[in-house]
Amino acid sequence: MAAPARMIARRAEIAFLFLGEMLLAPHIWPIIDALARLRLGMPIDLWVSTSAHEALIRDWLGPAHSNVRLRRAPGFHHLGDIAKGHNPPLPSKLPILARLAPRLLRARVVICAEQTSLWIPRILPFGPRFIFTVHGAGPLNYNPDGRLKCAYRVLVPSGLHTVEHLANGILAERIVETGYAKASFAPSLKRTDLFGNERPVLLYAPHWQRHRSSWWDWGREIVRLLAMQDRFNVILAPHQRLFERDPGARAVLEEVRALPHVHADDGSFAMVDGSYTAMADMYLGDSSSQIVEFLARPRPCVLLQSPGMAWRTADQGGYQRCGETVDRIDRLWSAIEDAAGRHADYRAFQEDFARQALGDTSAEAPLRAAREILASMAR
Repeated sequence: MAAPARMIARRAEIAFLFLGEMLLAPHIWPIIDALARLRLGMPIDLWVSTSAHEALIRDWLGPAHSNVRLRRAPGFHHLGDIAKGHNPPLPSKLPILARLAPRLLRARVVICAEQTSLWIPRILPFGPRFIFTVHGAGPLNYNPDGRLKCAYRVLVPSGLHTVEHLANGILAERIVETGYAKASFAPSLKRTDLFGNERPVLLYAPHWQRHRSSWWDWGREIVRLLAMQDRFNVILAPHQRLFERDPGARAVLEEVRALPHVHADDGSFAMVDGSYTAMADMYLGDSSSQIVEFLARPRPCVLLQSPGMAWRTADQGGYQRCGETVDRIDRLWSAIEDAAGRHADYRAFQEDFARQALGDTSAEAPLRAAREILASMAR
């Protein structure tokens, strides 16, 4: 349920917007948790747009979060039975933001992790200071309308992202390097929850956008290959949004779901909370930035560059230098077999790449973000 009226009567000077996909939650929650503990007693409003968001977050609230208030945004959607953490159908953000804006004017600082919410400071520059926290460790999609430039602060994991933001016109004084806050989020699953043996675990995590993904060219063949072998336990975990783009993907996973060495995930929260990247021994993927989270602890990788992909090549800053890159499907199994033995060839690059992309992955990262929020209130 939403916060009682008697609690809402006291104005919250800090508001978080949770209006987007579930994948944003592990990036935002560690900052909320750190902020609540730093300023116990200061009301913090967390605005949600659906009952699915509300149910997920309510489970995380404990005694240290008595000052965190779940608030239902205008246009809040009551949904049916959606498995906890699965992506719900999202109500349109712009109508919600239009109705929410007057309430946010009471806050001094508003934090969001998606750029749609930055229309508010773009249109109402006299309102609260908006802080944008980058989600993910991969390249950011910049909108040409300049919304991101209206953020009072942009929280980024590392200097690698600072350079990218500067190149896209974000002022240096608005960029704050905090480290990778998501690294402090506790995953929901462990290896022993999925498999009852010690076989190494291979994770296949294709991207959801067609031009950046191996799924449309090779996905079905890769699933069949991994189902037929018995050397590895296999996690099939495409990006949550891939199922929006390929309605037949769920049927492909369903065909192999019953196999004892296969865990097929078609939308659970474990796909985005770091569970699979933490437990896997080998990563099989394309351009998904999950590889960066996986390489926080360097391990063998096999990268896929299928014919239909038009994403960055190795010399343009892609991920291919993190492991052998396969550009022909008939070479895939040999690359998987050789990956562990060849890991030493890539380990040094993986360590440097992950350090540059993620920055600080300790518990200081969300604390640093929380302190910046408090400093933005005081300025």
